[in-house]
Amino acid sequence: MPTFDVVSEVDRQEVRNAVDQAQREINTRFDFKNTNSSIEQNELVITLRTVSEDRLAALRLVLEERLVKRGVSLKGLDYGKVEEATQNTVRQTLTIQVGIASDKAREINKMIKEKGPKGVSSQTQGDTVRVSGKKRDDLQSVITLLKGADLGIPLQFNNFRD
Repeated sequence: MPTFDVVSEVDRQEVRNAVDQAQREINTRFDFKNTNSSIEQNELVITLRTVSEDRLAALRLVLEERLVKRGVSLKGLDYGKVEEATQNTVRQTLTIQVGIASDKAREINKMIKEKGPKGVSSQTQGDTVRVSGKKRDDLQSVITLLKGADLGIPLQFNNFRD
């Protein structure tokens, strides 16, 4: 019986590369001169620091451009609130969501049951959803269905087995 897994992952090396590129661009851009702007990464948490909220928006834009160029989906970014920091600066934290939460997994399972072809079943296994069916074409239509749905998280399909 053919199966595949629905997962939500991010390439951590690409995120690190995007943060490094964004930091290099900030260091060379004239509009960030004397603003003490910085982007710091700690695993899947990215901290943006600068002098004002408009500079913070520009900083966020530079980072998002780099992430998109590196193939990291922006759907997985969870923005924290803007906080006042020391010496009249502001900071914001971005968290990159990895894995499918249980409520999203239930939503995916429900969507597959309601809109998917007959004979296709799905079950949650940790932070992945395993989809199985009798025919390969049915599984491909489920992939198309999930790609078309806006679930708010980036989805990848792997471990396809016949």
